Amino acid sequence: MKLDFLEPVTHKGPWASVYATTGPPDEASAQRRELTWSELCRSLEEQGADKETTRAVREALDRVRPDTGQRGLALFAAEGRVALTRGLDRPPSVTEALWADLPHVTPLLEPVGQAPVCLVARVDRGGADYRVHGAATAEEAGSVEGRDWPLHKASSGDWSATHFDAAVENTWEENAALIADELAALCRAHGAAMMMLAGGARECHAVRERLPADLREMTRISEHGGRAAGADTDLLMADVEAARMEMAAQGTEEVLDRFRAGRADGDRDRTAVEGIPAVVDAVRQHRVDTLLISPEGADSGREVWVGDAPDQVAVRRSEAESLGAGSPHAARADDALVLSAAATGGEAVMVPGDSSADIPAGGIGALLRWPRSGPEEAADR
Repeated sequence: MKLDFLEPVTHKGPWASVYATTGPPDEASAQRRELTWSELCRSLEEQGADKETTRAVREALDRVRPDTGQRGLALFAAEGRVALTRGLDRPPSVTEALWADLPHVTPLLEPVGQAPVCLVARVDRGGADYRVHGAATAEEAGSVEGRDWPLHKASSGDWSATHFDAAVENTWEENAALIADELAALCRAHGAAMMMLAGGARECHAVRERLPADLREMTRISEHGGRAAGADTDLLMADVEAARMEMAAQGTEEVLDRFRAGRADGDRDRTAVEGIPAVVDAVRQHRVDTLLISPEGADSGREVWVGDAPDQVAVRRSEAESLGAGSPHAARADDALVLSAAATGGEAVMVPGDSSADIPAGGIGALLRWPRSGPEEAADR
């Protein structure tokens, strides 16, 4: 998961971090939201948040638009203003408001947040409607209309009807090519990692066949939710979310495969490290390519020491002071490391939290940008 969206929250705090469920737009849900918003802001005040920041949080929550789906919201505020708001495809595992020196960003790495952007095209013989589904939003992306005549074949079988039917086939092929061209342009414009075509099987396959080879490989077809009136969009959205989550799981497994291979390399060629001391050292040297976090790991909530700069992270307070941190403060290890990785162009992935030996020791690991030698690693211990 790319972390560039965290740039607004990498400066000095303290920070208010809020995770909540938006809920549907009915009266009962509105009353529950009002109570929840009040409780969250009260919690911030009790933890020591200043009035200006608490007020900014409340105003941001009051502007939340409910929807028919059970989705979630994460927002981060400091110094009297909301710096980042992030929509969530699903409700957060815990509704909470925290006031701390660092923003609590690790829950944003949950698998649903790692699901790729998907471009959906509802297709028929005359054109297509496009919609983009991402971790934070789902939005319309326009439509395209091809030739509208001739679109339907003749019922008789004489010579003139056969000639007319050939013209219909040509129209279908031209429209499929037009849809595919627009789909390819939108895919690249929105950074989509996968596409879903919905509609008649013939029309969807015709569009898919006209896509460039690299896009054709990442395109799936759903039998639900075409352009026809009454098409079941709920089943189509279920197909889209299932495909996004499957791709997210595949991506996580690929990262774990690289981690296992890097951990097994010889001392002088090791490209993966695990445990707080080794990962802290890697982020300080801007060597983290991908951070691996298991929320159930013993080290995820462990305390580290941080300064004002994102790479001023240390296991001990004295270490942080030697890095130039004038007044280092304690922080959660997972949040500190994610923010450090974000500030240095790294990525992060949340890995399954089981007791398998395949996950990083303590739940914290990293893939490196360049190998780490054995003697160097031993020196840190």
